[in-house]
Amino acid sequence: MNQLYYQPEGFWFGDCMPYGKDGEFYLFHQRDTRNPEPLPDCEPFGWDLAVTKDFVSYKDMDTVIPVGAPDAQDQFIFAGSICEVQGMYHAFYTGYNREYPQYGKPSQVLMEAVSKDLIHWEKRGEALKLFPQKGYDETDWRDPFVVYDEDNKVYVLILGARLTGNKNRLTGRTVYFTSENFGDWVFKGDFWAPDLYTMHEMPDLFQIGDWWYLITTEYSDKCKMVYRMGKTLYGPWTAPFDDAFDGRAYYAGRTFCMNGQRILFGWVPTRAEEDDHSNFIWGGTFVAHEIFQRKDGTLGVKVPDTVWNAFGEGKYLGQTVIERTDGITRQICCRDSTDFFSLEGDFKFSEGTRTFGLSFMGNEEEGKFYQFSFYVLENKYVFEKKPNMEWPSIMNIGLERPILLKPEENYHIQLIVDDTIATLYVNGVALNTRMYEKPGQDLSLFVCNGRLQVLNLRISREKS
Repeated sequence: MNQLYYQPEGFWFGDCMPYGKDGEFYLFHQRDTRNPEPLPDCEPFGWDLAVTKDFVSYKDMDTVIPVGAPDAQDQFIFAGSICEVQGMYHAFYTGYNREYPQYGKPSQVLMEAVSKDLIHWEKRGEALKLFPQKGYDETDWRDPFVVYDEDNKVYVLILGARLTGNKNRLTGRTVYFTSENFGDWVFKGDFWAPDLYTMHEMPDLFQIGDWWYLITTEYSDKCKMVYRMGKTLYGPWTAPFDDAFDGRAYYAGRTFCMNGQRILFGWVPTRAEEDDHSNFIWGGTFVAHEIFQRKDGTLGVKVPDTVWNAFGEGKYLGQTVIERTDGITRQICCRDSTDFFSLEGDFKFSEGTRTFGLSFMGNEEEGKFYQFSFYVLENKYVFEKKPNMEWPSIMNIGLERPILLKPEENYHIQLIVDDTIATLYVNGVALNTRMYEKPGQDLSLFVCNGRLQVLNLRISREKS
């Protein structure tokens, strides 16, 4: 069981619709029972709620927007968003009935509920003016999100959609409506239609300083979240060098900003059969990233201070230099890391170094390790398992991140391992993963064809 990251007991955490008020974050989310299977065969779910101030301790509020009857439009309550207008909280969500298409009915319809306190909600039924428009697939029309356009004094509602026709075609797009009074919605057409993905999920739109950011989650290319940046709410949109926040094992995140802190609320999926060889499946465990803006306007993520500070002071492991001209060498720095710890340090590599990194959950006698490997010539870091046999030893497609790797520059490493989840932050670049075999507790550093200097290495194996 996780000691730090949030997963409701007996459930798997799904898409999150965050809100913040009076210093508390409200995590409206879906819960999967895995009975009998994850999506699309799972039991119907509504919106449950957990409340936290620090992403360490949570109050479980159970179901706050329940599903409808088996024959109702909201047989399932898929994702949406929360906004406050004139003292009333509004939840726009996706009512989904998986049986409707066989009767010629849209399976996904936008619906609405209202509340005065974020806890008790009254359903208002279908949002009739937000129905699937002509030419768009009525079985892929979901995940509404509302933002206010201060310049034009209108509300803007965006959602994920695709064109009608073959679902393998790359016609995914974000579409939008506008309203001056939050009631009379006018369809405006495509908001962003890059012809890159089969579908757009969980769109998000926010501003930091002079830049606007548009987030989309896709499942037909790298199966992850991507973002674009522009100087106006409506674009045009450009892609940065690194257009993501994490890798394959972090999905469907939405953001919320409170007291100057913008948090990304995504989840780390589990693997089928809890097997390293298997693919990822829907639902898992909530992990918070904190978004920050770099000087050039691009976005990075870091571990929220409250999460990192949840670990005790720990043990100082010192500093070291490891090197090898031809081949790889490892240096064990801890033999009893356990399956709950944080590790922090500063890494610097020399000119000509080919690969370096850190291994964990290892067994030196058997020669088995999980590791984050930094491939200098390819400007990326990768989660992998060594040795890679029987081939492949782990399904790690998409478990890599681009990062510019320059000799003699400092790379600040923060690693969190919480049961089967490992999260690595490196200079604002994050990567989550799952691992189940866990052959041992050895923690080591390595370098291949080069020299690695490690400073200020510290490990903590308990919560403060």
